[in-house]
Amino acid sequence: MPGGQGGPGGSDNSNIEYIAVHEYEEDGEITGEEIISEGTDENAVLVSGSDAKVTLSDVTVTRTSGDSTGGDNASFYGVGAALLATAGTLNVSGAKIDTNAKGGAGVFAYGDSTVSVSDSTITTQESASGGIHVAGGGTLNARNLTVETNGGSAAAIRSDRGGGTMTVEGGSYTSNGSGSPAVYCTADISVADAQLAATGSEAVCIEGLNTLRLYDCDLSGNMPDQDQNDCTWTVIVYQSMSGDSEVGNGTFEMDGGTLTSGSGGLFYTTNTECTITLNNVDITPSDTNAFFLRCTGNNNKRGWGTAGANGSDCLFTAIRQEMEGDVIWDSISTLDFYMTDCSVLTGAVREDETFSGGSGDGTCSLYLDETSTWIVTGDSTLTSLWQAGTIIDEDGRTVTVQGTDGTIYVQGDSDLTVTTGTWSDTCDTRGAGVSTETENI
Repeated sequence: MPGGQGGPGGSDNSNIEYIAVHEYEEDGEITGEEIISEGTDENAVLVSGSDAKVTLSDVTVTRTSGDSTGGDNASFYGVGAALLATAGTLNVSGAKIDTNAKGGAGVFAYGDSTVSVSDSTITTQESASGGIHVAGGGTLNARNLTVETNGGSAAAIRSDRGGGTMTVEGGSYTSNGSGSPAVYCTADISVADAQLAATGSEAVCIEGLNTLRLYDCDLSGNMPDQDQNDCTWTVIVYQSMSGDSEVGNGTFEMDGGTLTSGSGGLFYTTNTECTITLNNVDITPSDTNAFFLRCTGNNNKRGWGTAGANGSDCLFTAIRQEMEGDVIWDSISTLDFYMTDCSVLTGAVREDETFSGGSGDGTCSLYLDETSTWIVTGDSTLTSLWQAGTIIDEDGRTVTVQGTDGTIYVQGDSDLTVTTGTWSDTCDTRGAGVSTETENI
């Protein structure tokens, strides 16, 4: 996986043995104390009682252990996390949490637990040590946190097998390690008014049947080029086949805010179904700007599906959105690309059969409403074009639109050509995605 956030295993913790400095099976409270955890794979605080209600206020939590193992038990079940709830309710405010142990997540919600954490600082140093983390169906609510992770496979906002629900409001979340996106999503996650940055990884990784919604967030990523990958991206929606997430439609929605790419392309989807919706996001591509959207199969060395049958079925919607870069598709993928409400795309639409085997019957359909504009930068190929809006080149000249059979639908004065299987001068956008309102968080 790009984020490297898990591996084979299950989401049932019935065979897991936890040890903790403080374990609560009933109600409890700690105020203004320092809690130190130095044991191997130990939790500083564990809430395990189904009816337990535990409150931590103005505490300092230090979790250090050179012998801790991290790995699947940490990622899936919270073994070794500083603060862990496997049942009951945990409320944390005004805390300072530091961990330096493999698997040393800051705050972890698992199973039937509900964790709320606010006005706190979380710093982690080692691998598999997310800042805030859900798995196995846990619920975590975060408000006004400052989170920094430094290890590998340690997303600042992290989820893993069995998923859960996470709601984040305000704060800053920075991941510095390799394979550590700002957000690794195998859950239902909503984030509003937050700073999200990955300095050595893609910004966002969404796997399988899961959802990430961002509202007025500043998001950035800087993924290095790696030999094991076919390309470099900033946001990926995919299915790794590792078992970490259920196969199904992955959803990424971003409403307002900014998106900055430090390297490679922007959006990449492969070996999955997905829905991507952008509404008035201020996007800054990388200097290379390899692509705006790549919707194709892959030949990834980590085995993302079967080569020649691992494309993506993508519903992409741009609302009041300016976009720059090429849109790439192949014959084992299906792409429906909607442009609405004065959206602008500057780029080409290219068919690239590098990873498809060239034997599929995939399609690429572009829906351009009457208010939107496609500024074409290179000869382009589609299977269908619904053109109520404007198609011009960078000099403002009309681009020729022709059928694959040679029929001229629009005679332009540009040197560029758009070739399409079918064409219409009308555009029905009822199939487009919609942006969820912030108040639904």
